[in-house]
Amino acid sequence: MNLLNLIKLKAKFALSSSFATIVDNVLYNILVGNFFSPIVSNIISYSTGMVINFVLQKRYIFEQKRKTRIALGISVLVSMGGLILSTLFIFLLNKHQFFADNQIITKILVTGIVFFYNFYLKRFAFEKKFL
Repeated sequence: MNLLNLIKLKAKFALSSSFATIVDNVLYNILVGNFFSPIVSNIISYSTGMVINFVLQKRYIFEQKRKTRIALGISVLVSMGGLILSTLFIFLLNKHQFFADNQIITKILVTGIVFFYNFYLKRFAFEKKFL
């Protein structure tokens, strides 16, 4: 795959992930503002985004080279790793007053960090390749 095709694939991934990310962020802010702690809110909202992402990636982004149940299994493992990473970052950032007071900024920052982890490992889940 040449660099231009890789950039196009990342752009498609970013667009499809944007929808799941918007759902994740809106749900997170509703939950953290009204019902749960940042950690519990992140687990619920991230999991919702994970399901949305899988459906969109399977259908519109990656060329599936694995059986769906295998791609789903790997994708869930990758997403769980992303959940652990994002929850760890949420936990660590919330130790600082600025981030504790600005949950929208905290969640957007963490989402940006985890984006690249998700892209390359989800590509592997569907297409059996990283680049």
